[in-house]
Amino acid sequence: MKLPRRQFLHLAASAFATPAVARRAFADAYPRRPVRLIVGFTPAGGNDIIARLMGQWLTERLGQTFVIENRPGAGTNIAAELVINSPPDGYTLFVTNLSNAINATLYEKLNFDFMRDMLPVAGIAQAPAVLALNSSVPARTVAEFIAHAKANPGRINMGSAGIGSTGHLAGELFKMMAGVNMIHVPYRGNAPALTDLIAGQIEVLFPSLGSSIEYVKTGRLRALAVTDATRSDALPDLPTVAETLPGYQAASFYGLGAPRNTPPPVVEVLNEAVNAGLADPKLKARLTNLGSVLLPGPPATFGQLIADETEKWGKVIRFAGIKAQ
Repeated sequence: MKLPRRQFLHLAASAFATPAVARRAFADAYPRRPVRLIVGFTPAGGNDIIARLMGQWLTERLGQTFVIENRPGAGTNIAAELVINSPPDGYTLFVTNLSNAINATLYEKLNFDFMRDMLPVAGIAQAPAVLALNSSVPARTVAEFIAHAKANPGRINMGSAGIGSTGHLAGELFKMMAGVNMIHVPYRGNAPALTDLIAGQIEVLFPSLGSSIEYVKTGRLRALAVTDATRSDALPDLPTVAETLPGYQAASFYGLGAPRNTPPPVVEVLNEAVNAGLADPKLKARLTNLGSVLLPGPPATFGQLIADETEKWGKVIRFAGIKAQ
């Protein structure tokens, strides 16, 4: 049974319910050894980039090494389950992302309930994808690409980091709203999909802006638009998909999660450290240069975002009839 949204948000809010004196005493003792940051994707993707930037900041801020561990597979479910089954002591954390909201509907049977078993700790950033083409595709605007796709139904290969990935759902939403038929080609991660897009093995991809921005700037990929509701400060001349398809919006999010029952003082230490990083001019600049919109705030705010995105993408998955494999 799914955890009711109200109960989920109550769990997030309770992270700060411990008396202040007890919180501070516990906080002064954490962390005393290295902390694992588990990423559910291969290296070089948006999740990995965000994790390494924040991991470096937390290492410097808290005085212990935050070690990035990539555990790809099953749309991040392998990594999520690893963290959920870890001791709730703050030494194994999860880089939470949009895939977790998607998976709640995509998978009929999981060994966990993400909204019940993973405690939201802190939001980090929200980031759009880009509608990116191989340079051989004869389209330079979203409207031209839609026309090209309609003229070639079932002949355009659309890659993604895997079934149910952020890029897959962004593409399915695009197909639904534009009325086009493209063949989905799932990869095991964003990096190999980007490699094949550049090589011309696939024609279109919806990679995260953070993982593709350098390819776009150097002209190795042709970006037509960003998938957020507003233009990105990182690529201000690039239009949004919504300027052609009103109402289209698909942005990933990144944050930290911890096993349920992680002590509130640990959550508080981590939340304060992440928020301090988001206010630090150097780290803030590095994140915004990747096209990210920062997500400072308490755990409950991040929990609300996860709940909202779970509901939104559940509707898309059911409409498109997408099934996990």
